[in-house]
Order: sequence, then C-alpha cells, then structure tokens
Amino acid sequence: MATGSALPRARGEIETLPSGSLRVRVYAGIDPVSKKRQYLVETVPAGADAADEADKVRVRLLREVAESRGSRRRRPQPPDTGAPEHPVTPISTSATVASRATADGAKPGRRRGALTVAAIARLAGVSPPTVSKVLNGRPGVAPDTRRRVEELLRGQSYRRPEKVTRAACVEVVFYGALGQVAVELMRGAKQVVVEHDLTVGFTDVLREAATGRNWERDLLSRRPAGVIMVQMGVAPEQHGLLAACAIPLVVVDPTVEPLQPVPSVSAANRRGAFAAARHLLDLGHRRIAVISGPLDRLCARERLAGVRSALAAGGTPLDESLLRPGIWFSFEDGRTHAAELLRLDEPPTAVLCGNDLQAFGVYEAARQAGVRIPDELSVVGFDDISYGGWCGPPLTTVRQPITEMGATAARLLLALAAGETISQTHVELATTLVVRGSTAAPREHAESASHSRLP
Repeated sequence: MATGSALPRARGEIETLPSGSLRVRVYAGIDPVSKKRQYLVETVPAGADAADEADKVRVRLLREVAESRGSRRRRPQPPDTGAPEHPVTPISTSATVASRATADGAKPGRRRGALTVAAIARLAGVSPPTVSKVLNGRPGVAPDTRRRVEELLRGQSYRRPEKVTRAACVEVVFYGALGQVAVELMRGAKQVVVEHDLTVGFTDVLREAATGRNWERDLLSRRPAGVIMVQMGVAPEQHGLLAACAIPLVVVDPTVEPLQPVPSVSAANRRGAFAAARHLLDLGHRRIAVISGPLDRLCARERLAGVRSALAAGGTPLDESLLRPGIWFSFEDGRTHAAELLRLDEPPTAVLCGNDLQAFGVYEAARQAGVRIPDELSVVGFDDISYGGWCGPPLTTVRQPITEMGATAARLLLALAAGETISQTHVELATTLVVRGSTAAPREHAESASHSRLP
C-alpha cells in the first residue's frame, strides 16, 4: 500500500496518497469463499475539495455495503433439495485492496465474480479508458501509470471477456532468428491454423528493439488470436499481460525452464546429441571437441549434457579443454572456435557443433587451415537445415522436426483458444541422426584397421 497519512473514520478510512489523491476504503465483510476480508475502494483526485468529496464517497460506499447486506438478508431461501448452496458473489475478492467486481447484471462474456476494467481503474486510480489503452497496447499512457496498471492486471488475475474480437492471425515471435528454422516453424504453424481460417504473422523482437519500438505494445494492439514465442524466455510480466488480454501463449524451444504454466514444444535435444556423440565414438574418435550454443539457453545445455553422457558411457569423458561455448548459434562461433582448436598441438579429430551454422563455420576454418573433411576432421551439426545437404562434403547432422514443432505449437494454441484444458504442458518431439559425408573414422584408426586386414 502506498505510504501517506490516513484519516481514521468510525467506519471506513481515507488515506492520502503520495500523489495527493485520497483513497477511500470501506470494510465490506468476509468473503464466504476465500474467508478473506473484503473492501470497497475508490480514489478521489487531488484538489481543493478532495477531502469533502472523499467523505461523501465514504458515506456512499457505507450505504452500498449496508444495502448489499440488507438485500442478501431479504433474499428468499430456495427449497431444500439436498444440493449445496451457491455462495453470493462477493462485492470484492482481494485480500488487501479490492473493488466491486461485477453487478448482478454483468455483461455477456464476463465470468461471474471477475474484475471489470472499471474495477481495475478504481484500484489504479485512473480512468477506465486508461486501462483499455494498456490492454490494447495503445500510446498515451505514462510509463509509471502503464506499469502500475499492468501490475494490477497481473496481481488481480484480470481476464478479458471472451467476446473481444480477435484478428484472424496467429503471431510468431522470434528474437533475431529469421533464418530457415524460422521459415520452417511458420510453415508448420500455417499448415494447422489455415484450416481454421487463420493466417500467420511474425515479430522480430531484436529488430523492434533496435528501432526503439515496444514489441509487446504493438502485439497487443494487433489483438492476435494467439502467440507462439520461439527460443525466448517468458517473463512473468509478459505472461501476466497476455493472460489479462485473454491471448493464449505457447513457447517453442524455451530458453529456460518456464516459471509459469506455459505449454511448450521442443526437440529431444539431449537424445539427439547423445546419438551424435555415440556415432563418433563408434567410428573410433576419442579426441572429440564440442562447440556448443550459449549455455544460458536450455537447448544448448541439454545438447551438451547429451554429449557428456555419451562420452562418459563410452569410457572417454569430455576433455574440458576441447569445450568451446558459443556466444550465439552462429557461423562466426564455429569458424572462430574451430580455428583455435585446429591450432592446438593435439587438435581434435572430430567436432560436435551446437547447430548447422556453427558446423559451416568449422568447414571454413578447416578450409583455411588446409584440413580435409572428413579425412582429417569429422564434423557433426544439429538442425538439418537444407544447406547441410549441399555442402562439400554433405553434413552429418541431427535432424530436428522443425516443421512439426511449429504445427504442434499451433495445435496447442488453438486448443487453448477454444478453452480446452491442456493435459500435457510440454511436448518433446524425437530427433534423428542423419549420417552423410562429413564423418569418417579418424586417420590413425582407419590406417590401423587397414593394416590389420593385410595378409
């Protein structure tokens, strides 16, 4: 609660807020469901007559409480059918500060007992149009006011009524990853949503931030039917705001373990990396380097864990001096780290990469160093983007079912939009090892095998 002086009243109180406004609070009894105290709250703007106006508001709120209690006492009792009685909808349901949530004549689409925009406005000390601007991502709201309203929307678990008209579009949100993976994800999502007369749009958060735009506000203003976030964490503020606006959310390949109950879809990263490392061990490699993705990302940690498990199971624990975490899943990561690894006195005979782009960087570093693939160096990627089959030699990699990941996320999203309960909040899709020409037995192993076959 804001600090400030409070003028005690026999029934109800008036508090002076730091802004000079006066907050009127009247006790309205105990919520029969939650057993918590209930209050009616209104804020009177600062001004010369604010004190008198606040006292009038206090008297009016007291009268409303009395009338509400009187109407409940006079309400005719239903015949005893043995069924439990339904509790009367409380005037307010917050444990500390609450508001008159709904009237008996609530509008269609509003859940019984749910807070209204007007109620949120009273709690925030702003007008209902200001709350609507926040919900719709429109400008014209001061940053501090917007934050205060968003916190209330989240804290009071506000949910927009279902009757709000949505755009016939599912929005896919990326963070600067608009390559082939993004295209395949959107293709998968479109295969599903087009059957429901919806289309697919996208937002690049990195580009929006670079231009100074607020991507969350812009997204809300478009009122999408749902949002799919790709390789992004979901902050509690983002989740709360989308939930308040009744916009369903699904995450593909989340960067961290979600703190909120957000449905997610990912590939079997650990199993895929395990299979890739096992393949190199089976070829005879023992000095295996790893160029991982950034380890603050969940998929990169899972892939590295899979490699460690496979190497440990094969009796060759990962040599930490051959581990190079990437800054990003990029070509530059692969080229820079591979060049350094190939300059070692004992360079690796194989490199496992966090994705195909890093593997392409390893190809370039090997070319510059005069190292032949796979004769002197085996390389394995992860993703199986189409360019991997066009390399010389074609890239051995772990295939993620990227299109199916997008389709699965879209199916989950449509189920949420239809009000269905999702029993499986995380879906993990299988990966496949695709062996091509970039892996072979290490030279000393191949020569030993050749000599053993001589008569």
